[in-house]
Amino acid sequence: MAATEVMAVCAAGQRMLSSGSANSLENASESLSEDNPDLRSVLVTSILNLEKLDTDLHRGTHHWVPRSQRLFGGQIVGQALVAAAKSVSEDVFAHSLHCYFVRAGDPKVPVLYQVDRTRDGKSFSVRSVKAIQHGQPILICQASFHTQQPSPLQHQFTMPNVPPPEELLTIEELIHRYLSNPDLAENAKLGLNKILADEVPIEIKPVNPPDFYKRVAVEPKKLFWVRAKGYIGEGNMKLHCCVAAYVSDYAFLGTALLPYPGYRVQFLASLDHAMWFHNPFRADHWMLYECESPWAGGSRGFVHGRLWRRDGVLAASCTQEGVLRVRAVAQSNL
Repeated sequence: MAATEVMAVCAAGQRMLSSGSANSLENASESLSEDNPDLRSVLVTSILNLEKLDTDLHRGTHHWVPRSQRLFGGQIVGQALVAAAKSVSEDVFAHSLHCYFVRAGDPKVPVLYQVDRTRDGKSFSVRSVKAIQHGQPILICQASFHTQQPSPLQHQFTMPNVPPPEELLTIEELIHRYLSNPDLAENAKLGLNKILADEVPIEIKPVNPPDFYKRVAVEPKKLFWVRAKGYIGEGNMKLHCCVAAYVSDYAFLGTALLPYPGYRVQFLASLDHAMWFHNPFRADHWMLYECESPWAGGSRGFVHGRLWRRDGVLAASCTQEGVLRVRAVAQSNL
């Protein structure tokens, strides 16, 4: 995309943000047609719908818990950003967040989100959020919000050239294709059916699907289309940023494992997660998630990613580091 085109698209995006700023975070999804209430995304109605307990104190519950039986990091990050967004004015928008995961989350109890109004400036507002369980923080988050300002400085990388999502299969469709093979080993069927049983509130279409039969070393890079399941609507960009924060952590750290098919994960956990929001987007529309891992070592893996809109505009960037402890395994039976 040429620089002039990028500037034009970004300018249009600024106008879209401004036109939507009058809506509050609470009613951001109310543009959904009354004829289709069941289509509303569970990310809006449940996962990111916090209960207000007091000023700057909220409670969040859990919808999907990974098979590790630890809370999904993206859920905690997304809910923390929701709590922070509820404490700022309507004319500012999230532009970055920086989070540290300090303890494993307990899926059996809700999470409390305590917001500290660190600073309100003319252009930027900063919030500190502690996610608390059993009286101790499990995540510490710094979120920054700012007012939209015009600038002659605008550039971005070029979006990868990949097939559109309409030409690709979802994870669920790929799994059903593998399960139709009569020669598939029983333990493989069990593992794939467990994946199907997960009620993940996002939809994914890999650009280069993994081969469940042949484990081969590949570059630590992957591309997949992703969107929230259900309808969110134009709404408030704060809400779409919160949904994107949830989405950004899904399958992200696993990028660092792609060159090592001969190893199985013994322990995997996120250490920190950062995100920057560049241009307006719809989290319930297909976005291309470009993930890569430039480094791994010391039982840690580092990944970064870019979320692209379908029209080639860079919507957000992400980075994460996590613990990766593995052990060598025998050749797969698949």
